[in-house]
Amino acid sequence: MTDGGSMVEIECVVDAGALLGESTYWDPEDQVLWWIDIYGKTVHCFDPDTRIDQTITLPEYPGCLAVREIGGLVISDVNGFHFLDTATGALQAIIDPEADLADTRFNDGKTDRQGRFWSGSMWEAPPKAPEKIGSLYRLDTDLTCHKIVDGVGCSNGLAWSPDSRAMYYTDSHTPIVWAFDFDPVSGEAENRRTFVDLSFMNGIVDGATVDEEGCYWLTVPFKGKVMRYDPSGKLMRTIDLPTDLPTCCEFGGPNLDILYVTTATLRRSPQELKDQPLAGGLFALHVGVKGLPLVPFRG
Repeated sequence: MTDGGSMVEIECVVDAGALLGESTYWDPEDQVLWWIDIYGKTVHCFDPDTRIDQTITLPEYPGCLAVREIGGLVISDVNGFHFLDTATGALQAIIDPEADLADTRFNDGKTDRQGRFWSGSMWEAPPKAPEKIGSLYRLDTDLTCHKIVDGVGCSNGLAWSPDSRAMYYTDSHTPIVWAFDFDPVSGEAENRRTFVDLSFMNGIVDGATVDEEGCYWLTVPFKGKVMRYDPSGKLMRTIDLPTDLPTCCEFGGPNLDILYVTTATLRRSPQELKDQPLAGGLFALHVGVKGLPLVPFRG
C-alpha cells in the first residue's frame, strides 16, 4: 500500500472482528501488545512471536489500560479506575470520580512519561442529546485522582511530546486536537491551544501517539486513515487503511518500529463489512519510524 509514493506494509495480525478495538499498549518487558475491545468487554494480549492473542473478559465496558510496574494492569471502565489481576481476572476498585454521573463512561487514556495513569470520560446515553459532561483525569502514583480538563464530549487523542513539555488531547465531538503546556513534575496542563484541525476533511481524531522525532500520529475513524503531524502541527503523512474505522495506535515490537492500529466494526451493516472483511482487526504497520517506550503505572 502506498503512502505519498512510498510503500507501507500493512498486515492484519489479529482478525478479531472487534466491536470497538482501542487502547494499544506495548509492554517492552514481556514483548506483548495489550489492547481492548470496549463493547466486547474484553482485554486482549497479543504476542507477535507466537501470533497468539489471549483474552480476559470483563464485567463492564473498559476504557483504557496500562501495565502496572508491580504486575497486572491498571484500567478505567464504566465505574472508574481499577487494578486488574491478569492471572485471575479479578478487579480491585481504586476510585470512581464520576460516580454521580449516570450518562458517562471512561474512554481513551494511557500513562505519561512519569508513570501516572490518565483516562478521560465521555458522554454515552443515547437516545439523549449529547452533552459535554466528560473530563480528563490524572491518577497519581499515590492513587489520588485529579480532574485536569472538563467540558468534554468524548475524550481521545492523549499523548505527550518526548520531553514531556507538551500534552496533546482531543474531544472527538470536535475536529480539534489541542496542545497544552505540560509540567512533568506536577502533572498540570495549561495554555490550551489548537494543534491540529481536521475540519478540512470533516474529520475527528480517536487514539494517538508520538514517535521519537516528536511527531504526533492520529487515527481518523470513519475516514480509514492514520496521519502524522510534526511538532508544529504540519501534516507530514497520510496512510489509508483497508477498513474505515481505525481507533487507536501505538508503536511496538523489539525496536519500537511497528505501528499497531486497532479498528472497529461498530454499527457497520453486513454489506459494509462484506466490503471490508478485516474490519475489527489489529493491524501492524511498518512505517519506517520508531516510537518511544510507554512507562508502566508506578502506583
